[in-house]
Amino acid sequence: MGSPLFFIGAVTALKRTSMPLALTTELDALNTMLSIIGEAPVNTIEDTGLVDAVMARQILHETMREVQSHGWHWNTDRGVNLIPQYPLPGEVFLPANTLMVDAVDDRHDVVQRGVKLWDRRNNTYKFSEAVKVDIVKLLDFEEIPQAARHYIMVRAGRIFQDRVVGSETLAGFNEKDETRALVRLRNAESENADYNLLSDNWSVARILNRRF
Repeated sequence: MGSPLFFIGAVTALKRTSMPLALTTELDALNTMLSIIGEAPVNTIEDTGLVDAVMARQILHETMREVQSHGWHWNTDRGVNLIPQYPLPGEVFLPANTLMVDAVDDRHDVVQRGVKLWDRRNNTYKFSEAVKVDIVKLLDFEEIPQAARHYIMVRAGRIFQDRVVGSETLAGFNEKDETRALVRLRNAESENADYNLLSDNWSVARILNRRF
């Protein structure tokens, strides 16, 4: 048998050299997409001038906007008070990353126009009081849960593969991979949001009626 000191030293060396598992980063997703078509990985998500890398990044961002625009528990802020600018009545400006906005109470009928709130009932940008709304926001890749990162990566990878090569015979993602990733995302959403079928029917309906 080997010396106990040898085994202790081997374990210590393994701990020093092993890399801890981490969440999927935007760069990881981009390089996974590139690997589908046999391209070498890049070192940055910034524009490198490589045509395939630029296209992959555009598709990844398109997919992030598409998926997040449906509104999930993790990118929806509820009951946010938006204050109009002074002097009153004044305009109400939305966060720059707003994807969707909806008034909480029936006193206001509002929609998003650009980065401002529009009063559909009175046909104006001017408000005399604060408006309480639910806001769906576009978050950076590193701000969203792992289940969402994985689904976006798989969906974007399949779209990228289809646009560049037009074939699912490559060792990339297919519709079954995308469906499995979506199921994981929906399961995570249900667990984390703690939906109540009696008190939160609106939220449950939005989940069940999603196109995804």
